[in-house]
Amino acid sequence: MATTVRPRRSVLYMPGSNARALEKGRSLPADGLILDLEDAVAPDAKAAARETIAQALAAGGYGARELIVRVNGLNTPWGYDDLRMAAASDADAVLLPKVESADAVRQAEAVLRAAGAPAGQRIWCMMETPLGILNVKEIAGASPAVGALVLGTSDLAKDLHAAHTAQRLPMITSLGLCLLAARAYGLAVLDGVHLDLSDDEGFAASCRQGRELGFDGKTLIHPKTIASCNAAFAPDADEIAQAHRIIAAHAEAAAAGKGVVLVDGKLVENLHVENARRLVSLAEAIGRMEAAGV
Repeated sequence: MATTVRPRRSVLYMPGSNARALEKGRSLPADGLILDLEDAVAPDAKAAARETIAQALAAGGYGARELIVRVNGLNTPWGYDDLRMAAASDADAVLLPKVESADAVRQAEAVLRAAGAPAGQRIWCMMETPLGILNVKEIAGASPAVGALVLGTSDLAKDLHAAHTAQRLPMITSLGLCLLAARAYGLAVLDGVHLDLSDDEGFAASCRQGRELGFDGKTLIHPKTIASCNAAFAPDADEIAQAHRIIAAHAEAAAAGKGVVLVDGKLVENLHVENARRLVSLAEAIGRMEAAGV
């Protein structure tokens, strides 16, 4: 398992039909931007939005931000053209909506490759239906091109007839299954959006819970939430300092022929060193992004 250390703390949905929003995205401190052709765009505006996104991607200027195009499904009038546009663009990834099978991933991949998509362009999968959640293991392993799973908790709650509660207990099984599949296949995994923009406390709690569960970051619907989301999903100064102590102490113990060592009164083994190195690598990657102005 080779989990990515690319920062994906905050990934903001941006309506593809709004050229001003896409322009603003060039200056926002989000780790990633999802340029949306699906839910955020009305049916009669989808073709124009596709061209707007193509022009924005061609113009560039997004720095180190990861750029993802969310396309419409292949069972819609727009899906094939969306994929062909994305394949010809500089997008880092294509986000497929409502993925429910490995075949859906492979079908989209075939369209992308036939349209000349670069080898490095990844496929991200929205996990937002009960069938998709039940098939998440097969979806995660459908192709080496799959790069991330993205929780669509709003649609999922609707289909489950579940309530949006503070602790998100109705979502825990679905969140856990997606996390297991993502980690088993070395994929990134992003938590769903928090819909109530007036609920700062609830948003903070959702970020804490997502970090504790193991998510790499969270999808967002408003720029005002980026800073707090970045802080929630980044290792803090104490975590980084402890990680450095663990790495150094373990190296010293290994040089002395010891397999384990105590750090801050706690037993440290190889598994703790691996996690410490991951945290340090993440912190360094965040530092590079911030130094570059994102």
